[in-house]
Amino acid sequence: MMVNVARQATVRPKDELPVYDATDLTQGGDLARIKLDDKLYTLRITRAGKLILTK
Repeated sequence: MMVNVARQATVRPKDELPVYDATDLTQGGDLARIKLDDKLYTLRITRAGKLILTK
């Protein structure tokens, strides 16, 4: 027997979504670590001003 345990997303209007400035997250640098449960991800701001999120 297989049980599907999916997280339910909270539905909110766009104007109620939290907004985070990437430069605040990186404290003015170009890298930050983001933790979700027991996993760490790396947020990188590229020279072109784009964001990359990796495990």
